[in-house]
Amino acid sequence: MKDTLRYDQSIPDVLQALQNVHAVMDKHGFDRKLHHLVLLRASQINGCGFCVQLHTKEARQDGETNERLDRVIVWKHVSDFTEREKAALAWTEALTKLDEHTDLGALRAQLRAHFNEQEIGVLTSTVGMINLWNRLQIARH
Repeated sequence: MKDTLRYDQSIPDVLQALQNVHAVMDKHGFDRKLHHLVLLRASQINGCGFCVQLHTKEARQDGETNERLDRVIVWKHVSDFTEREKAALAWTEALTKLDEHTDLGALRAQLRAHFNEQEIGVLTSTVGMINLWNRLQIARH
């Protein structure tokens, strides 16, 4: 497409720097299945079809089941997810759909019941980065 933005050609150094962040975050050993659920849920919310497809595929490669992937979109209404996963998905939604009425304090308390500070930092960084990648991808087309 003629009007597609080509960040890979115009700012390859920026994209490489952003990609390098993931290698640093990965060193902290955050749960891969949960990582994929977070990426998928944010991408669903943001409407990034490319990212939904990519993160679903990667999740399957790391052992996630089709049944759980099919129900991430309705995670609040099914019993497929642990309390730890639900806390992470709630945090993901809150940071993806910014709403001044969201009780971030209550969500932080839920996170602290299931994650240590380092894990919360990696989770929050993961949510921030997927939101950035979703926006870059969506803006291209």
